[in-house]
Amino acid sequence: MKSLEITPIGTVVGGRTEPTDDHWTGTAIIRLNPDFPVEVVQGLEEFSHLLVVWQFHLASPGDVAFHARSPRNDPRWPATGTFAHRNHRRPNQLAQSFPRLLKAEGLDLHVTDLDAVDGSPIYDLAPYFKEMGPRGEVRQPTWPGEMLSDYWAD
Repeated sequence: MKSLEITPIGTVVGGRTEPTDDHWTGTAIIRLNPDFPVEVVQGLEEFSHLLVVWQFHLASPGDVAFHARSPRNDPRWPATGTFAHRNHRRPNQLAQSFPRLLKAEGLDLHVTDLDAVDGSPIYDLAPYFKEMGPRGEVRQPTWPGEMLSDYWAD
Protein backbone atom coordinates (compact mmCIF):
# COMPACT_ATOMS: atom_id res chain seq x y z
CA MET A 1 0.00 0.00 0.00
CA LYS A 2 1.28 3.46 -0.89
CA SER A 3 1.69 5.89 2.00
CA LEU A 4 0.85 9.58 1.90
CA GLU A 5 3.04 12.29 3.31
CA ILE A 6 1.13 15.47 4.08
CA THR A 7 2.06 18.80 5.61
CA PRO A 8 -0.25 20.88 7.79
CA ILE A 9 -1.87 23.83 6.03
CA GLY A 10 -2.50 25.66 9.29
CA THR A 11 -2.96 25.47 13.04
CA VAL A 12 -5.74 25.99 15.55
CA VAL A 13 -5.10 29.10 17.63
CA GLY A 14 -7.02 29.69 20.82
CA GLY A 15 -10.08 27.90 22.04
CA ARG A 16 -9.62 24.98 24.38
CA THR A 17 -6.19 23.89 25.48
CA GLU A 18 -7.09 20.43 26.79
CA PRO A 19 -9.23 17.79 25.11
CA THR A 20 -12.24 16.64 27.10
CA ASP A 21 -15.25 14.56 26.23
CA ASP A 22 -17.99 17.18 26.44
CA HIS A 23 -19.00 20.84 26.63
CA TRP A 24 -17.27 22.04 23.47
CA THR A 25 -18.15 25.70 23.01
CA GLY A 26 -16.41 28.95 22.28
CA THR A 27 -14.43 30.24 19.36
CA ALA A 28 -11.03 29.55 17.87
CA ILE A 29 -9.03 30.61 14.85
CA ILE A 30 -7.81 28.36 12.09
CA ARG A 31 -4.62 30.18 11.11
CA LEU A 32 -3.52 29.15 7.65
CA ASN A 33 0.16 29.07 6.73
CA PRO A 34 1.45 32.59 6.04
CA ASP A 35 3.10 31.49 2.79
CA PHE A 36 -0.35 31.04 1.21
CA PRO A 37 -1.72 33.98 -0.74
CA VAL A 38 -4.86 35.44 0.84
CA GLU A 39 -6.78 34.45 -2.31
CA VAL A 40 -6.93 30.84 -1.03
CA VAL A 41 -9.88 31.86 1.15
CA GLN A 42 -11.65 34.04 -1.41
CA GLY A 43 -15.36 33.21 -1.44
CA LEU A 44 -15.18 31.09 1.71
CA GLU A 45 -17.17 33.58 3.81
CA GLU A 46 -20.25 32.84 1.70
CA PHE A 47 -20.45 29.45 3.45
CA SER A 48 -21.79 28.91 6.96
CA HIS A 49 -19.75 25.78 7.76
CA LEU A 50 -16.43 24.20 6.97
CA LEU A 51 -15.21 20.62 6.79
CA VAL A 52 -11.88 20.57 8.65
CA VAL A 53 -9.41 17.67 8.82
CA TRP A 54 -7.10 17.91 11.81
CA GLN A 55 -4.79 15.77 13.94
CA PHE A 56 -5.12 14.65 17.56
CA HIS A 57 -1.63 16.08 18.16
CA LEU A 58 -1.70 15.56 21.94
CA ALA A 59 -2.34 11.83 21.57
CA SER A 60 0.43 9.27 21.55
CA PRO A 61 0.79 6.60 18.84
CA GLY A 62 0.55 4.18 21.77
CA ASP A 63 -3.07 5.34 22.26
CA VAL A 64 -4.18 3.59 19.06
CA ALA A 65 -6.51 0.70 19.91
CA PHE A 66 -7.18 -2.18 17.52
CA HIS A 67 -9.85 -3.92 19.53
CA ALA A 68 -13.51 -3.59 20.40
CA ARG A 69 -14.28 -1.57 23.51
CA SER A 70 -17.18 0.31 25.03
CA PRO A 71 -17.26 4.00 24.08
CA ARG A 72 -15.64 6.08 26.84
CA ASN A 73 -15.10 2.75 28.63
CA ASP A 74 -18.70 2.97 29.79
CA PRO A 75 -20.27 -0.50 30.14
CA ARG A 76 -23.73 0.94 29.37
CA TRP A 77 -22.69 1.05 25.72
CA PRO A 78 -21.73 -1.93 23.57
CA ALA A 79 -18.17 -2.81 22.69
CA THR A 80 -17.46 -1.53 19.19
CA GLY A 81 -14.40 -1.61 16.96
CA THR A 82 -11.83 1.07 16.28
CA PHE A 83 -13.60 2.39 13.19
CA ALA A 84 -16.95 2.68 14.98
CA HIS A 85 -15.42 5.37 17.24
CA ARG A 86 -14.55 8.99 16.44
CA ASN A 87 -11.68 9.56 18.86
CA HIS A 88 -7.88 9.70 18.97
CA ARG A 89 -7.43 5.92 19.14
CA ARG A 90 -7.49 5.69 15.33
CA PRO A 91 -4.47 4.55 13.27
CA ASN A 92 -3.64 7.98 11.80
CA GLN A 93 -5.09 9.96 14.70
CA LEU A 94 -6.94 12.23 12.28
CA ALA A 95 -10.35 13.79 12.86
CA GLN A 96 -12.84 15.86 10.97
CA SER A 97 -15.09 18.60 12.27
CA PHE A 98 -17.76 20.84 10.82
CA PRO A 99 -17.30 24.22 12.53
CA ARG A 100 -19.35 27.30 11.78
CA LEU A 101 -17.33 29.96 9.98
CA LEU A 102 -17.84 33.31 11.71
CA LYS A 103 -15.51 35.41 9.56
CA ALA A 104 -12.28 35.40 7.61
CA GLU A 105 -9.61 37.98 8.37
CA GLY A 106 -6.82 37.42 5.93
CA LEU A 107 -5.62 33.87 6.54
CA ASP A 108 -7.31 33.68 9.95
CA LEU A 109 -10.61 31.82 9.87
CA HIS A 110 -12.66 32.56 12.99
CA VAL A 111 -14.84 29.57 13.85
CA THR A 112 -17.08 28.16 16.55
CA ASP A 113 -18.00 24.55 17.31
CA LEU A 114 -14.55 23.25 16.44
CA ASP A 115 -13.63 20.33 18.67
CA ALA A 116 -9.88 20.59 18.08
CA VAL A 117 -7.65 22.19 20.71
CA ASP A 118 -5.15 25.03 20.55
CA GLY A 119 -2.12 23.94 18.51
CA SER A 120 -3.89 21.19 16.55
CA PRO A 121 -2.43 20.88 13.05
CA ILE A 122 -4.95 21.43 10.26
CA TYR A 123 -4.38 19.18 7.25
CA ASP A 124 -7.24 20.23 5.02
CA LEU A 125 -10.38 22.31 4.95
CA ALA A 126 -13.21 22.94 2.54
CA PRO A 127 -16.61 24.55 2.62
CA TYR A 128 -19.43 22.27 3.68
CA PHE A 129 -21.79 21.63 0.76
CA LYS A 130 -25.13 20.26 1.95
CA GLU A 131 -25.48 18.54 -1.42
CA MET A 132 -22.44 16.42 -0.54
CA GLY A 133 -23.77 15.47 2.88
CA PRO A 134 -25.40 12.11 3.51
CA ARG A 135 -28.10 11.03 1.09
CA GLY A 136 -31.14 9.26 2.40
CA GLU A 137 -32.02 8.43 5.96
CA VAL A 138 -29.20 8.63 8.49
CA ARG A 139 -29.14 5.56 10.73
CA GLN A 140 -27.18 5.04 13.95
CA PRO A 141 -27.54 3.11 17.19
CA THR A 142 -28.81 4.88 20.32
CA TRP A 143 -25.48 5.07 22.17
CA PRO A 144 -23.94 7.99 20.20
CA GLY A 145 -26.93 10.20 21.06
CA GLU A 146 -26.73 9.19 24.71
CA MET A 147 -22.96 9.61 24.87
CA LEU A 148 -22.91 12.96 23.07
CA SER A 149 -25.94 14.62 24.66
CA ASP A 150 -23.66 17.25 26.30
CA TYR A 151 -20.98 17.40 23.60
CA TRP A 152 -21.83 20.94 22.50
CA ALA A 153 -23.38 22.09 25.80
CA ASP A 154 -22.07 25.05 27.78
